[in-house]
Amino acid sequence: MLRPEDAPLSVSELNRHARQALEQDVGEVWVEGELSGVSRPGSGHIYFTLKDDRAQLRCALFRTRARFMAAPMRDGDRVKVRGQVSLFEPRGDYQLIVEAVQAAGEGELLAAFERLKARLADEGVFANARALPYPPRHLLVLSSPTGAAIRDVLAVLAARWPLVQVTLIPVPVQGREAAPALISALGLLNRQQALDPAHDAILITRGGGSLEDLWAFNNEHLARAIFHSPLPVISAVGHEVDVTLADFAADLRAPTPSAAAEQLVPDRRERLHRLERLAERLSRALRARLETEAQRLDHLRARLRHPGEVLAARRRQLTELEGRLRRAMGARLAGERRHEQHLRQRLALRSPGWLVEQADQRLTRARGRLHQAMPRELAHHHERLGGLVRELQAVSPLAVLGRGYAILEDEQGQVVRRASDVAPGQALEARLGEGRLVLRVRDSNGE
Repeated sequence: MLRPEDAPLSVSELNRHARQALEQDVGEVWVEGELSGVSRPGSGHIYFTLKDDRAQLRCALFRTRARFMAAPMRDGDRVKVRGQVSLFEPRGDYQLIVEAVQAAGEGELLAAFERLKARLADEGVFANARALPYPPRHLLVLSSPTGAAIRDVLAVLAARWPLVQVTLIPVPVQGREAAPALISALGLLNRQQALDPAHDAILITRGGGSLEDLWAFNNEHLARAIFHSPLPVISAVGHEVDVTLADFAADLRAPTPSAAAEQLVPDRRERLHRLERLAERLSRALRARLETEAQRLDHLRARLRHPGEVLAARRRQLTELEGRLRRAMGARLAGERRHEQHLRQRLALRSPGWLVEQADQRLTRARGRLHQAMPRELAHHHERLGGLVRELQAVSPLAVLGRGYAILEDEQGQVVRRASDVAPGQALEARLGEGRLVLRVRDSNGE
């Protein structure tokens, strides 16, 4: 029981709690009724009402599911739909998010299917969940050799991972003989696997069709044969909305034959295009968001009347902003003109012509002083040089030779200072003030 002090919920919080409770407690259900008010807006979604003689239920079939609908949906048709009970939070509308639509005439087969499905589930026949080899070395495919399913599988495998070896075991996939043929082929392949361990996965596949066309894959014995198969099995029967007992008994179920091939092997190009995978993830998230927003937009579009008033208000606002902009630009230009005039006045007071003239005058005076100082400096250095020359001549030995002296040198060019340094007959050279003489010693007295 609520207490007065409990904080109240907002409308959006209450709607969110209601949606979560519906999705968790009710979950996915089948509902049968008559179509009414079928609407197909430009978003690609389909909105309709499912009713009987006492109640009605709003339903939404989003674009990603609606594109698989082959038969048209018309008001008055009696159908059976599978979907998730939910609530559209912005409007608080209780609705069913539809995943699949079938004609109501299939009710008896579906009832038998559900009874057999429940019994096999209780027995644990649907407990297989073994990991398939990724990628398989040798894939065994049970399918019709002339159907579109095998062509799709081979095309995808060749494009994504051509290294995988594929062996097709042709079997009928429709009619009374289909289930026994599939069971026999499964037994044969598992016996051969003991002799050839390279066989490591089995793919059971066929294209889409009616519930009667796919009924062979709801065979109880086939489901048990898949469950007991030592080789892991992947089932890809029909379109994405088709579900069979073979799908539940297999280790892995793929929505289509092409999707099965994609799940079995990696994409060689994907290893080189990681960015594309991230873009795909973003695209899926955007697609889901766009679906929700598209539904909201559809409801808002239904409430939209005429945008003339909004446009008129926007025009008035634009006119006002334009006037404010013009006034602001005029004020800014006037301020810039005043600033420019002030700078011109300051520039006139500090004209560079006057500064150049002053520098030229200083240069002329410096040049005159330089011309006057150079002759004085040259005369001073010339006089100093003459004094140094005279001093050098006064101490030069050549000046002594000019007064009649001579310098004797031996044959090695050494100066002779003592008589004892020479021997009789030795050749000497005398250096005079002007010229040289060659002498020979006749006698020497070393005392």
